[in-house]
Amino acid sequence: MKARSWWWWPYQLWKWLVVAPVSTAATLTGSAAIMIFSPVVNPSTLSRVIAGTWARVVAWTTPMPVRVEGRGNIDPDQSYVVVSNHQSLFDILVLYGWLGIDFRWVMKQELRSVPGLGAACAALGHIYIDRSNHQAAVQTINDARERITGGTSVLFFPEGTRSNDCRMRPFKKGAFRFAIDTGLPILPVTVDGTCEVLPARQFDLRPGRARLVIHEPIATESLATTDLAELTARVRWTIGSALPDGCESAE
Repeated sequence: MKARSWWWWPYQLWKWLVVAPVSTAATLTGSAAIMIFSPVVNPSTLSRVIAGTWARVVAWTTPMPVRVEGRGNIDPDQSYVVVSNHQSLFDILVLYGWLGIDFRWVMKQELRSVPGLGAACAALGHIYIDRSNHQAAVQTINDARERITGGTSVLFFPEGTRSNDCRMRPFKKGAFRFAIDTGLPILPVTVDGTCEVLPARQFDLRPGRARLVIHEPIATESLATTDLAELTARVRWTIGSALPDGCESAE
């Protein structure tokens, strides 16, 4: 993590007097708008317009400019299993604001209880799983298959939680089993720089630059469960290849 620079103290005023109130207002306003319009507006439209705008407003206020690489690797009519590394809560802003496709998160059940945000995510069709109950989690993922069609994708953080030191943690295999079972291509994406903006389990927010790298999709329709370990390793290597030296692995 970067040492404190001369601007750290004046930035504390910006963080608490500007970033915090703007982020709170944007979150509450966006959540309320989603709840109001969800009965009559398609969730994909709400996600693109409201959630995407929310993400960009918070990122710009921080400020956290985002550079995108590899956008041409996305077919807008294709559904994907999107697999991303997880450095920070700000990964959500990068993916919502700059990935540019309609997707549903796979998120832990505990987030459903977050006031406003939990209900809004449910209204958008995001997928809550109970990680303490493996059988229920598997059933939830299986039930979600019907939503992943016609250009709508599903997004997994296979590390399961944020990294404490920017390095990737080992990948769980649920996302890759889902991809093999559905025959959907995997879209690996790398998020870099967000752990310097907001480290995991801290609120030492700092301005900084983030990068989103969209890799070439990886086909799965000819794969079987016997290929699970090899597929997991291939995707993990692909994502890590776009990270700075020393951040690729925490194994």
